[in-house]
Amino acid sequence: MVIAVDGPSGVGKSTVARAVAAAVGAAYIDTGALYRAVTLGVLRSGCDPQDAAAVLAIAAGSCFEYEDEVTSLDGEDVSEAIRTPEVNALVSPISALPDLRRWAVEWQRAWVARHRGHAVVVGRDIGTVVFPDAEVKVYLTADAETRTRRRALDPEAAGQDLAAVAAQLEYRDEIDSTRAASPLKPADDAVIIDTSALGIDEVMALVLALASDA
Repeated sequence: MVIAVDGPSGVGKSTVARAVAAAVGAAYIDTGALYRAVTLGVLRSGCDPQDAAAVLAIAAGSCFEYEDEVTSLDGEDVSEAIRTPEVNALVSPISALPDLRRWAVEWQRAWVARHRGHAVVVGRDIGTVVFPDAEVKVYLTADAETRTRRRALDPEAAGQDLAAVAAQLEYRDEIDSTRAASPLKPADDAVIIDTSALGIDEVMALVLALASDA
């Protein structure tokens, strides 16, 4: 069973998905880590991040692994390195490149296949593009104030005030929702859950109920 968990930043996707994966004994992957690792590779290479061919070459020529929430790039644990301000600033425009997204879709599908097709997959296009036939599709959302407060608690936002965090969320939402390839939107058959006033356990219970009915 594939459980697709989509939505913008600050809605609790990763926290909920980890808990659901543990409850159902499934593998868990945050696909955003892959795009961040590619972005790190681009930064290290010094190539133009707007050069789609160069970015794709770096992705295709590198070895990416994701296991137990550890992200590796060519055998190096880069779990912390992919959360830096430099990566944060470039990950949205790089992840919007159509050729890279097509490559990433295949990588993600292969990862799930290696985990026997039993996984909770977090992202922004999982239910619409990566696994359109997923048995469970949820799209998490929340109001802007709640998302800003939650995002401010993430390591990537350390030292930033709420206004700066809100501006970054707005910037990323604009790129993610308007990109030509795999824009951020709920799948037609996804269950939309507003997490603004819900705790993690409550959201987890809703997702598990959907999984039990699938």
